Amino acid sequence: MRPLPRRRAALPVAVALTAALLAGFAPGADAPARASTASASTLTDDLDLLLADPRLAGATAAVKVVDTETGEVLYAHDAQRLVLPASTMKLVTSAAALDALGTGHRFATDVLATGRSDAGVLRGDLVLRGGGDPSLLAADLDALAQQVADSGVRLVTGAVAYDASRYDDVPLGSGWAWDDEPYYYSPQISALTLASDTDYDMGTLQVTLTPGEPGTPAAVRITPADTGVTVSGSVTTGQSDSPFTVDVTRRHGTGEIVLSGSLPAGSGPDDEWVTVEDPAEVTAHVFAAALARHGVRVLGRDPRAVTAPAGARQVAHHESAPLGDLLVPFLKLSNNGIAEHLVKEMGRTGAGDGSWRAGLARISDFLHRNGLDVTPARQADGSGLSRYDLVTADRYTALLSYARKQPWFATWYEALPIAGNPDRMVGGTLANRMQGTAAAGNVHAKTGSMSGVTTLAGYVTSPEGRKLAFAVLLNDFAGSSPRPVADRIAVRLASGPAPAAQLRSRVAPGTEGQVDEPVPSKGVRGRTWD
Repeated sequence: MRPLPRRRAALPVAVALTAALLAGFAPGADAPARASTASASTLTDDLDLLLADPRLAGATAAVKVVDTETGEVLYAHDAQRLVLPASTMKLVTSAAALDALGTGHRFATDVLATGRSDAGVLRGDLVLRGGGDPSLLAADLDALAQQVADSGVRLVTGAVAYDASRYDDVPLGSGWAWDDEPYYYSPQISALTLASDTDYDMGTLQVTLTPGEPGTPAAVRITPADTGVTVSGSVTTGQSDSPFTVDVTRRHGTGEIVLSGSLPAGSGPDDEWVTVEDPAEVTAHVFAAALARHGVRVLGRDPRAVTAPAGARQVAHHESAPLGDLLVPFLKLSNNGIAEHLVKEMGRTGAGDGSWRAGLARISDFLHRNGLDVTPARQADGSGLSRYDLVTADRYTALLSYARKQPWFATWYEALPIAGNPDRMVGGTLANRMQGTAAAGNVHAKTGSMSGVTTLAGYVTSPEGRKLAFAVLLNDFAGSSPRPVADRIAVRLASGPAPAAQLRSRVAPGTEGQVDEPVPSKGVRGRTWD
């Protein structure tokens, strides 16, 4: 049985005609001609047809399309319905962070000395103090150790200590799933943390497994090294035609990485990513090893947590790239950790409280001050990983329209994933989507996906030159993902009317089933995320 057409939000005829007369015909500076009432009707029919896709049978769809220059609503379907946003929540977090912190905001990491120094001997501790940097790398810690050595310190009678007190000690967001904890997209949040690569998935380690001869254990390499974590189990090398069954996880509540499964001989190295327990302590271990490499001897044994005393003096300093630059890995690659750091940083800079509660209050204030809380909503985290988050399509199109008038818009717009561009730092999570269509290179939008959720919200320029904001929020499906429906809506907005058969085939062949993320799965095979 074919499903009934999806019900769309109805506008009174008089209101619709008035909107068309006032906005539908007046050309803008960069729009040669506005769509006629007939064109608007065609768009409604086309999007209704797309939302009648069998994959949406029994599911929830909230969709809205607006002209950002005139405010004209071109299409609305359950636009005030509260639904799970997944990673499109990062639109709200990033816009609020740009408003609160500015594109030039940087995160600092310091090394402090707590005692007096004489003839190369520091009689006290070296404290590694985190400033919330979500992009700190092992190479940055090595550079800090070099600065310490260059300052003349050769012997530390105390210990390497670490201070993560800029943010609170709540490591995981409200409504996050416990079984996501080992995976790179669900890191513990700390003011002192370390990323394993330049995707800046902080609080994670890269586990590289290299097969040997059949029947022998695969070689294991942990990056960064010297983290203090333990590894148990092993991965076996199977025959060259054997299945890949590798599993890399972390024992719940511990720092123990557990290996199991098999990978085929001759298959080449396999990279997996796993989160750490207590990112600040792990970071301090890596720093202590860097000090040793630079000839700084520390008599104290294991790193310990402290709050640096007020009189401690700075001996080394590192600053992150500005926020405007960090937006690229944040939004292109849908980095959950950066989102949560921004929430806590907003709380710290605004209220002196580096917590989710304080940061989310500041986001709420941003939305209220600018009239963007046009419908009820609920935000429980910065990334959209929480199952407590609820938004509406109305809220998203209001935010997207507002953002176009802000001084930070160009930076934000270019940081969004761009449909069909294979460069992972341009196309991001849209690199493999809508290739070969009118949406490729045109649609700038944030993706979102988790079990039962696929979302897409951003910008597209219509064939008439109209600058459109759109939100497609699809929830509550249990079977095949309706992600192609979201893509087809974006392509329809970019390309204009088409016969029904063509409309339903406007996604490039072979791309419908691809996941959002165009890079290796980082240890989450079989899961949907974004």
